[in-house]
Amino acid sequence: MTAQEHVAEVRPLRAASARLRRIDPRTYVVYVAFLLILGFFAVTLRDDGFLTQTNLLNIVRQTTPITVMAVGLVFVLSAGEIDLSLGSVVALSSLCGALAIRDYGLLAGIAAGLGVGFGVGLVNGLFTTLLRLPSFLVTLATMGLVAGVARWTTDLASVAVINETFTNWFGSGDLGPVPSLAIWALVVVAVGHFVYRHQRFGAHVVATGDNAAAARVTGIRVARVKLTVLVISGTLAGLAGLLYAGRIQSATYTLGENDLLVAIAAVVIGGTRLFGGGGSVIGALIGSLLMGMLNNGLILSGLSSSEQMIAQGALLLLAISLTLREPRGS
Repeated sequence: MTAQEHVAEVRPLRAASARLRRIDPRTYVVYVAFLLILGFFAVTLRDDGFLTQTNLLNIVRQTTPITVMAVGLVFVLSAGEIDLSLGSVVALSSLCGALAIRDYGLLAGIAAGLGVGFGVGLVNGLFTTLLRLPSFLVTLATMGLVAGVARWTTDLASVAVINETFTNWFGSGDLGPVPSLAIWALVVVAVGHFVYRHQRFGAHVVATGDNAAAARVTGIRVARVKLTVLVISGTLAGLAGLLYAGRIQSATYTLGENDLLVAIAAVVIGGTRLFGGGGSVIGALIGSLLMGMLNNGLILSGLSSSEQMIAQGALLLLAISLTLREPRGS
């Protein structure tokens, strides 16, 4: 073999080796964890119906609102911001949507639910960009404000949703064998992934979160990007509120109150950087399904609520440690 032939043979191997070294294994933690947990419950709960179609579809239905909120959070966190008002927006959107459906009809209810989310997101964005306030503090304030409005709106009473068209579209209906909630999740994830990965806006979001000053120098309108991601987050939280109302056929001020931490955990476990500069919509979907599958499996295992919290916390601590831990020497 000549020297030139040897070099030609070695060069592709070196290129492949270099590509492998550039792969961050933390990116795939969520996929490995998903398969491990799925396999564990499939074996230990094989006699309890874990892998039945009914149970798996139930997991999808339960996690759809979290998935929808998680997509919005991918954009917010990637831009270096945070939205703590999601749970409160879910509650108020569901209540306003249910009241509007009862009094004015289907379209008014949908517009009311989405409008609440859009409005709260716009307020969050304007305070964050125009007044240059930290989104953490702004959304912390609106979280309490919106939660109070949700309680005041119906004086802590629940509102029934009896419009069959709404409940079929936004909750309990099916399109053939596919639940309508699964279709909503797939549509939101598909659109979110396309915008995030293949549109200029997605690149601007990542650049803003990675280095806002440098992004501004390159001509990116950083304030507009931050305003837009907070509006997207609020609007998707409004949609999640409508999906909750459609699934349980009622709305109450307690909807979404425990969803914020679950959504953040799903997004971070799915590979989105907590302090901006990168993320994954598909990873957020897998993270959301992982959280739902874990909760479902623990319930079928017969664990008490306190034991479920311990198991969930231990898993989250492990997963977040693996995904957020900086490489040595960085």
